[in-house]
Amino acid sequence: MKKYDTPLLDELEKGPWPSFVTEIKKAAQKHEAAADELGQLEKSYKTKRGYWKHGGIVGVLGYGGGVIGRYSNLPDEFPGVAHFHTVRINQPSGFYYKSDSLREILDLWDKYGSGLTNMHGSTGDMVMLGCKTEALEPFFAEISSRGWDLGGSGSALRTPSCCMGASKCEWSNIDTMNLANTLTQAYQDELHRPMWPYKFKFKIAGCAVDCVASIARADCSIIGTWRGDIQIDQGEVENYAKQGMDIKAEIVDMCPTGCMSYESKLEINNAECSRCMHCIAKMTKALGPGPEKGASILIGSKAPIVVGSLLSWVVVPFMKMEPPYEEFKDLADKMIEWWDDNAKPRERIGELIEAKGMRPFLEAIGVEAQPQQVYEPRKDPFFFWKDEDLG
Repeated sequence: MKKYDTPLLDELEKGPWPSFVTEIKKAAQKHEAAADELGQLEKSYKTKRGYWKHGGIVGVLGYGGGVIGRYSNLPDEFPGVAHFHTVRINQPSGFYYKSDSLREILDLWDKYGSGLTNMHGSTGDMVMLGCKTEALEPFFAEISSRGWDLGGSGSALRTPSCCMGASKCEWSNIDTMNLANTLTQAYQDELHRPMWPYKFKFKIAGCAVDCVASIARADCSIIGTWRGDIQIDQGEVENYAKQGMDIKAEIVDMCPTGCMSYESKLEINNAECSRCMHCIAKMTKALGPGPEKGASILIGSKAPIVVGSLLSWVVVPFMKMEPPYEEFKDLADKMIEWWDDNAKPRERIGELIEAKGMRPFLEAIGVEAQPQQVYEPRKDPFFFWKDEDLG
């Protein structure tokens, strides 16, 4: 039964697009929390004010993260959302779900929560929206007994996430799903017990197409790449031209480093290639990554909160990425330790590198300066003069 008139929210249901308002209205048929969420949101639209307050100590026994406390400033007017906590569930690698698994989780959320979810948040978790404090422990007990676990929140490692990788994509240069699961298992303490200055995210992409946007959203981006020459099938190149592709305009002129040419056949100066994947993604039958696969390790991207947004910065141009990933975990531990020792509260690692410079960071993690690490030409000369050098 309709509990509130929502003329402003109703406007968001018009047009051909899916609407979150429609979905909340469906949940409101069964849940008082969803109905009061609509009422409070309509009031926010009218008054242009927010009525949520975040924080407070709320969670489940043995975990420091995974639950984000949220309360209404208007509990008497909207009692269904007096408590409206968010619970993060650690998603499967590559976001693969069986339909019966999804039904199991959603049935439990209908039982204990508002019925509203967010699939998936920017961290990657399955986000369950709206739960009263007294329902948190029973919900966690039931869902953990079925093999699920909480994701990360607060000043902790956020749940590692990845693209589907080689399970579905011929371009993937690394086993993204195995790596995401390995990191999740290796960093359980860091995931569930906030201990750092602020959040830290691993995101893993199988190639530079970067379907998980790791280069824009992860403190540490792991992006599959290759060493050696791009594999060319000149016969298939010719077929693309016969089928009407303007290879010069669509491929050669779009190459960011200008390393390609096309007359009677396609030529690539592989020494100048930046592995952006544009040509391979456009000519899937004619071009393929080189034979030696691995990953580039980048550091420091974030959304704009304390300072402006940052994109990730190359630290290691190429690293073999094979189980048990000890070389990468050793590097990650050094990066996190330097950040943990030097950062101010709520300072991301990219912001710290901006403040202190790349030199002390590279020295702390034991990585030599390399040309691929130059973020902006003529701004990052990487001449690491020390006092004794000038002596």
